[in-house]
Amino acid sequence: MGKALDGVRILDMTHVQSGPTCTQILAWFGADVIKVELPGRGDITRGQLRDKPNVDSLYFTMLNCNKRSITINTKHEKGKEIFRKLIRACDVMVENFAPGALDRQGFTWEVIHELNPRLIYASVKGFGPGPYEDCKVYENIAQCTGGAATTTGFDDGPPLVTGAQIGDSGTGIHLVAGILAALFQREKTGQGQRVTCAMQDAVLNLCRVKLRDQQRLAAGPLMEYPQYPNGVFGDAVPRAGNASGGGQPGWAVRTKGGGPNDYIYVIIQPVGWEPLMKLCCRPELITDPEWATPEKRLPKLDQCFEIIEQWAMTVDKFEVMRKLNEYDIPCGPILDMGEIAGEQALRETGTVVEVDHPKRGKFLTVGNPIKLSDSPTEVKPSPLLGEHTDEILRSIVGWSDAEIAAARKEGAV
Repeated sequence: MGKALDGVRILDMTHVQSGPTCTQILAWFGADVIKVELPGRGDITRGQLRDKPNVDSLYFTMLNCNKRSITINTKHEKGKEIFRKLIRACDVMVENFAPGALDRQGFTWEVIHELNPRLIYASVKGFGPGPYEDCKVYENIAQCTGGAATTTGFDDGPPLVTGAQIGDSGTGIHLVAGILAALFQREKTGQGQRVTCAMQDAVLNLCRVKLRDQQRLAAGPLMEYPQYPNGVFGDAVPRAGNASGGGQPGWAVRTKGGGPNDYIYVIIQPVGWEPLMKLCCRPELITDPEWATPEKRLPKLDQCFEIIEQWAMTVDKFEVMRKLNEYDIPCGPILDMGEIAGEQALRETGTVVEVDHPKRGKFLTVGNPIKLSDSPTEVKPSPLLGEHTDEILRSIVGWSDAEIAAARKEGAV
């Protein structure tokens, strides 16, 4: 069975996380992703946060599966020659360098477009055009400038960044969408184009409900927030703790066990109030006029979840989920990384995958979260540094063994 992106060749000039996230998904869809790295060093994450000496780190291996690696010194004239040939031979080039890095080496969009008018040139940037466009951005900076940090955490604490990499990986996934759209448009126009995705923009897109709430503030207090009715609302959307942020109230309640993650998240829908109160042995609240309607419950949501928590603490989080699902009550246990790693269902769907690396041995990684019925993903180990250099120089660049040896001797590869 073929892959969705069979025949598409990607020139991967990315490093660290945002760009590699993008190109790894393209590789999972079947594209031939050629990762360009510096001779002798490679992607800086190969050596970051190592848990085994002289072995590529998990940081690198979990972001670069299914790719080929070539080492090129693009500051060397022969290296530039190789790079130009690869540009002509590829469909897409992806980069997430600091602003202007490729331009300073002579590879502006205009030069690249002239070399290959069909090439799609995709970039991750920190900011879009404006006063900050030349600034470098990392994950947590993107979360802070995109609006996520001010709305995360509890009202009596500082702004918080989330452990989910919504700045890096979130932007990489957005860039995938742009690349696929550009490839589709190229089928009609025959022309490549520039695709850019700013990390600030991607984070803001993921925070759109908070921008919604910012505008709702003009109409009065946000009644689904825990600050209502006794808290203070200022000029900006407040931090909402574990509140659901949607039309149905939700909260994380403790369960039996007492551990740091012995919690379950519960949503109270109008139709779920009756079975919840029966489970909690509070049937009188089903018809009590002070509790029976969502409008009456809204000012005392803290009390609602205290009642649910008192019952939930008598059984573990998985039993709470089983019981609540009997009544179609939306809920989900708080799963730690150890529990997720051991979840058999995630292994069966390919969401968590065990990969055998030639030097590291077996390790767990996250598989393709996007499932295509006719393009199944096979997760292959990340490449060793420069593993495919000779192979790519022969098959794509068209060099002989003697030319490759000469380039290697000169330090071009």
